[in-house]
Amino acid sequence: MIKKQSNKILLIGLLFVFTFSIQQTATKNNNPWQLPESKFFSNQIQINHNSPVLNFFDFLSSDKDVNKPNIELIPGGHSIGVTLQTKGVLVVGYAPIINQQGKEVFPAKQSGIEIGDTILKINSTQVVNDFQVAEEIDKKCKEKQTITLEIKRKEQILQKKIDPVYCSETKRYRVGLFIRDEASGVGTLSFIDPKTKTFGALGHVITDMDTNDQIELSEGKIMESTIYGIEKGKRGDPGEKIGTFLSQSSFSGKIEKNSGSGIFGTWEGKIENPFFKSPVPVAWKSEVQTGPAKIYTVIKDNQIQEFEIRIEKLMPYRNDNKDMIIRVTDPVLLEQTGGIIQGMSGSPIIQNGKIVGAVTHVFVNDASRGYGIFIEKMLNDSGVIHKAAAALKGGIFF
Repeated sequence: MIKKQSNKILLIGLLFVFTFSIQQTATKNNNPWQLPESKFFSNQIQINHNSPVLNFFDFLSSDKDVNKPNIELIPGGHSIGVTLQTKGVLVVGYAPIINQQGKEVFPAKQSGIEIGDTILKINSTQVVNDFQVAEEIDKKCKEKQTITLEIKRKEQILQKKIDPVYCSETKRYRVGLFIRDEASGVGTLSFIDPKTKTFGALGHVITDMDTNDQIELSEGKIMESTIYGIEKGKRGDPGEKIGTFLSQSSFSGKIEKNSGSGIFGTWEGKIENPFFKSPVPVAWKSEVQTGPAKIYTVIKDNQIQEFEIRIEKLMPYRNDNKDMIIRVTDPVLLEQTGGIIQGMSGSPIIQNGKIVGAVTHVFVNDASRGYGIFIEKMLNDSGVIHKAAAALKGGIFF
């Protein structure tokens, strides 16, 4: 009898181990059909038909909505202009130098500098911007100094010695690189927290449009923008909003974090959503349902509009912030944009009177469909949940 019970316990144990292994492997499976980004505010993807397996009876789920604080947010939908200053300067390409013999040379490339590297220092001088890099290299060469670049590659800090070449065209010493110290574009505000003055936007990380690497933030800001044109999405081309920053913005924000779930920081000024006169409650991911919902975004000037969508599928087991598949059902939005377009990333999703998430991606072969991220993930990355929990316990945050 004891032996039979032991065998049953062992069988159940093996079943749990097997199920957990499938779930872990499946969530690590990346979409093999994902296309590179063409703009840093929009990730374009094709449908992944690999469906991960849920934990057996959800026994192993560690993300229960237990003792979650009550958080209320003002939904966004505002079109925002975003500028980011990088830490150091980012190498985005190689630039040929014509030497005094009339030949093309690439001294930085020959010294092992790679596209995607971030230049932090020239000898002992901290790098601030692209203009300073060019001036500093020319100056140090004329002073007969050896040039050593301190670079960051992934998580490594490396030293690279370079022999700059005197360029016969520009009459100065160069190393043969295209570099960039900032990025800018148009996106959509997702939420503001009136209690902590925190904002969240985009719903995904900002990457450099040439290297596709995450931009390491030095400083950045958001401001109001206006949309003056729409390039309609179609099969193979997701389309985009065409906009410009407003010189007389009613609000501004300091970007403090560029993460996988969006950009976050603190805001000041006047931010209002005409559809919501007061903050709305947050829906935790266990509350989100398939079915009708609404998104809020700008497609003309700086006026927020409301559009109907449908949440087709929920995927809480994913760890890449593609938490739900959504479909645009609103005939007006489909007619004017074709569905989800670049610049719409961050548009808040409202269901049953609660903010549930934000638009993040568009399917390149079907602009009417895309992905959304749970608002819970954005709040976690922004620090809002931590601050709300500390306040609930009577603690302080700093």
